[in-house]
Amino acid sequence: MLNIKKAALMLALTLSGQTAFANQTETLFDTERARHIPVTITAADSKCTIKTKCPVAFIGAGYGMAHTDYQFAQQAFHQNGYLTVEVAHELKGDPSLNPEPPYMTTRMENWHRGVQTLEFLAVELAKRYPAYDFNQLTLFGHSNGGDIAALYAAIYPAKVSKLITLDHRRMLIPRNKNIAVLTLRGCDYPADDNVLLTPQELAVYPVTQIKLKDSRHNDMYDGGPKALVARMSKELNAFLSRY
Repeated sequence: MLNIKKAALMLALTLSGQTAFANQTETLFDTERARHIPVTITAADSKCTIKTKCPVAFIGAGYGMAHTDYQFAQQAFHQNGYLTVEVAHELKGDPSLNPEPPYMTTRMENWHRGVQTLEFLAVELAKRYPAYDFNQLTLFGHSNGGDIAALYAAIYPAKVSKLITLDHRRMLIPRNKNIAVLTLRGCDYPADDNVLLTPQELAVYPVTQIKLKDSRHNDMYDGGPKALVARMSKELNAFLSRY
């Protein structure tokens, strides 16, 4: 009897456009690329419906980091009504990230692979979760994950409403008045030329660039200093409240 009631509830929620789960980890398969994509999906508010869709955030890790290493960000998104998709971009057997410049050339293969993954997920998950808006994505990424997110925003600008990066250093931030950007910067490494906006550009585009005092590039995740994690969480929440 309990299983029947549970099945009926899930069916009712599906028909209403609501999700019937809180958190799930799974591996999706992209048949065109024969690629397995591990993800962790966390639902937003149950008030989300097909008519009143809730926002979606994709979370991408820095190179060599786990895609679940940014729970401070996942929690901020969740508290602001987002469905979150934590995405594992780097798989066993993938080519190593090229250490040689010019990075806009040598790392483009890695970034494009990540962009293809994000686009596959946007299309597939939109079918599964119709109560969430996969056509106005918020992209979050640390380091190389931020480079991937920035490239996706450049290729699919109409599908991105917000871009948030933690000290990404290679891919240019899109200059687009329809995409709100927050980039939190570390203190130990500079960004490449033209990645960040000039003061003149900042006056034109909805971009917020914040340098975090005494912060290190490799500490910008859950395992970093508590004060740094708290500051990143604060800035993220403020940004989400503003846009």
